[in-house]
Amino acid sequence: MRPAPTILHLDMDAFYASAEQAAKPSLRGKAVVVGGLGPRGVVATASYEARRLGVHSAMPTAQARRLAPNAAYLVPRFSLYRTVSDQVMELLGRLSPLVEPLSLDEAFVDLEAGGTADDTASARATGEGLRAAIRAVTGLSGSVGLAGSKMLAKIASEEAKPDGLLVIEPGTERELLAPMSVRILPGVGPATGDHLRRAGMTTVHDLAEAGEAELVRLVGKAHGHGLYRMALGLDDRPVVAERDAKSVSVEDTFDVDLHDRVRVRAEVERLAVRCVERLRAADRSGRTVVLKLRRYDFSTLTRSETLRGPTDDPTVVREAAGRLLESVDTTGGVRLLGVGVTGLADYTQEDLFAQAADARELAQRAEEHRAPAEKDGGEETAPEPEPDSAELLAARRWPAGHDVRHEEHGHGWVQGSGVGRVTVRFEEPWSAPGRVLTFRVDDPRLRPADPLPLVREPADYSSWPASLPKSRSDAGSAASSGGGESSP
Repeated sequence: MRPAPTILHLDMDAFYASAEQAAKPSLRGKAVVVGGLGPRGVVATASYEARRLGVHSAMPTAQARRLAPNAAYLVPRFSLYRTVSDQVMELLGRLSPLVEPLSLDEAFVDLEAGGTADDTASARATGEGLRAAIRAVTGLSGSVGLAGSKMLAKIASEEAKPDGLLVIEPGTERELLAPMSVRILPGVGPATGDHLRRAGMTTVHDLAEAGEAELVRLVGKAHGHGLYRMALGLDDRPVVAERDAKSVSVEDTFDVDLHDRVRVRAEVERLAVRCVERLRAADRSGRTVVLKLRRYDFSTLTRSETLRGPTDDPTVVREAAGRLLESVDTTGGVRLLGVGVTGLADYTQEDLFAQAADARELAQRAEEHRAPAEKDGGEETAPEPEPDSAELLAARRWPAGHDVRHEEHGHGWVQGSGVGRVTVRFEEPWSAPGRVLTFRVDDPRLRPADPLPLVREPADYSSWPASLPKSRSDAGSAASSGGGESSP
């Protein structure tokens, strides 16, 4: 634990939904839900307006529609979210060399390592300055927690939401944590929380009073020891600038259960190729191929095969995933498939394939499966056993919420599509709410477009954070330097 609150945790507020509201003036102040829109879609993020109606992340979209039937339901635009995330992470990088991203919208920062804070006053000033910089550059809000440890900084940012800042002074941790639910602690999920509740422990105070021995008896040695330390507010984990990935994987959930074994095999091969693309993008290779399969009854199976050495060859991964599929019964129907690679390394071993005499045949078969999709310009679109409906094709070409440009009306976004029509609202992030027009889905004047920046003219923060108040150490150095220069 540090004697000053110099670990900062930033968590952007309802990130995807807030970005969509910032991009679409007509949705500001209204319920917005971002996620999968199919029958088995899941909510990725809900705006605070939608959360007040009971919608939350990881909820099935069908349930969200029942709770908030008038909300705007949008397909994620990850290119926009990554762009905004890069802007935020660049600001964080100016505060310290030790920035630990947890996701696109969340990160820890070691302010002490960057020399930007060494006491409560300088830490608070840095946090407030960061929030102002993020709003000026991206137009979005973020919540900041400051504490002497990562666990408490994260708890502080959660308590500060939305659009706030909370500092936990070292020495006040136990008093702050005592009345909180045990679920506030990292690693305490629904199952552990229920187990502790049955033992009469519902607050962090209860855990601290129970003692380490009792917690070890209840949840095991490793978890019990850590749980007791957290209940006392103790956490010595450092901020790590680079988090080394342990695996790379991709998965898809299907709107309709897959029963055709050939189709299942084709999907596995397609996922294997996508997985290797991600592997190569990270300049990594892997030794263990993992197949994940969720059946019609929601039971989930995983199978793995460890190769003789690491590889990033798509044929190798595809063939291994295919062999794993042969050991799984899919006759009842498959609702989710995933392919992953673990045991990552920075090099490959090219002579793995004494066992892959039929690799050429497998590769050719996979290309044949993918040919119909590529003919339509959809490189990652899986082959369908039956022709798609016009509505499904329109939804794929014109996803709800995505950007379009019309030759006459300019930039807009898709409100919805169906029955051969696509409805577009024409507006820009810096305009007033725009008008709505409907076109044929094959109108040659309408085409997909790239997202616009959320802020038309971002403030110049090229010299930030030099304008922040100096920490005590910086002020002391400056005073010492100044005294030397003025001495006769």
